[in-house]
Amino acid sequence: MSKNFVIFTVPFGMIMNEAEKRVVGEMIAIYCRGRHGSSGQLCGECEKLYRYAEQRLERCPFGEQKPTCGSCTVHCYKSDMRQQICEVMRMAGPRMLLLHPIDALRHFYREHQRDRRYTRGAKIRKNETGETA
Repeated sequence: MSKNFVIFTVPFGMIMNEAEKRVVGEMIAIYCRGRHGSSGQLCGECEKLYRYAEQRLERCPFGEQKPTCGSCTVHCYKSDMRQQICEVMRMAGPRMLLLHPIDALRHFYREHQRDRRYTRGAKIRKNETGETA
């Protein structure tokens, strides 16, 4: 019995950004359903926010090494859009665990891994410069 394996040729950063686009889209859909009563399609305001978030993810300067937006040092969202996406995440975040548990857990896991990587990198850089960690 032979096993078939799928080899992904898409760069890892593209996969991460696509996954983040999906999670943001799901969160905006949850928010739009709950706050604006839409069903099936996003309202105009939420559609505009989703397109903006998608554009920001595509243009992220960190690419494959992208941290989560909440822990990023570069704030690429305009202040009004940042407020809107924060409101969406506050409302939809907890609901993601019930409505899309696999995506929510993957997102938390990726966030944890990236945070560990950046924390570890900072400690290594401090040790190389002679400072105590």
